[in-house]
Amino acid sequence: MSLHLTARAVDHPLKAPFRISRGVKTAAQVVVVEAHQDGHVGRGESVPYARYDETVEGVLAQLKPVLDALVADGDEAAAQDLLPPGAARNALDCALWDLRARRTGISVAEATGLPVPPSLITAVTVSLDSPEAMGIAARAVADAPLIKIKLSAEDPAACLRAVAAAAPESRFIVDPNEGWTFEILHGLRSLLADLPIALVEQPLPAGADHQLDGYDPPYVICADESVHVGGDLAALRGRYGAVNLKLDKTGGLSEAVRMLEKARDLGFQLMTGCMVASSLSIAPALHLAGGCQYADLDGPWWLAHDHPGGLRVARGRITPPAAGFWGDGVKAEGLWL
Repeated sequence: MSLHLTARAVDHPLKAPFRISRGVKTAAQVVVVEAHQDGHVGRGESVPYARYDETVEGVLAQLKPVLDALVADGDEAAAQDLLPPGAARNALDCALWDLRARRTGISVAEATGLPVPPSLITAVTVSLDSPEAMGIAARAVADAPLIKIKLSAEDPAACLRAVAAAAPESRFIVDPNEGWTFEILHGLRSLLADLPIALVEQPLPAGADHQLDGYDPPYVICADESVHVGGDLAALRGRYGAVNLKLDKTGGLSEAVRMLEKARDLGFQLMTGCMVASSLSIAPALHLAGGCQYADLDGPWWLAHDHPGGLRVARGRITPPAAGFWGDGVKAEGLWL
């Protein structure tokens, strides 16, 4: 039976506003690709991101000629060459991985050699707000071993202290989303050194990485917006000690698997990250998480309603999705009706 591919937009309302230094969102606007063949359906989801000049409409337009071309010639491998890294390729690549698993019975874990851990610690995010509000939010998740703190250039020290006081047993990933200057970063050096910081993620704008040359703080700085694909890694050595692998940046699991090995070989610590999205976005990333020091995969935790059978986040730990949800080759009885 020939390959049939579709793409559509889906909105997932959030249970609370999600704020970072660049803005606020109240819904996860995603693109879902479905790949149909021989009675099987593979699915993939991506999150178009304005920071990378992506929109839902733009990603759908980007996908249409590629889906038509793949249907015409049936060459699934061509997807890697027909689309650049980004949200469009991610949704398609993950849908094709899922389809292959369902058609062959060979799971993504078997095909990649990257099994999904039965349980793993994920960062739980406290989004940007006033210090008082962030303290209240942190207190509600203080049982999480790892908390991500979203910050901006406005009063970051007070926000840090409020979260740390509210969650005294947790470690922290500090994430300004490119919102700091080097002067702010250096000015917070002593405070950050006194807190149980796992990572400081992308403090400076991408393109300002050279300002980190020779900087040796008592914590690890992690690249996010500065790293998309494996070819970006070499230039980050000596500036960052860790990199954040996100499928929406790499353009899918295929490139992310290659990038995982390259980043390890270059000596980087690794984190698997995500956008705010459903479990369909996160399920492929779980294959990377077992090979990373850190996971930041709480995206579905922010949704008012996730997919039936999706992953579960409780007390800062992820339990993988139900059998048949994505990539395991198991028939999804009732999950996707």
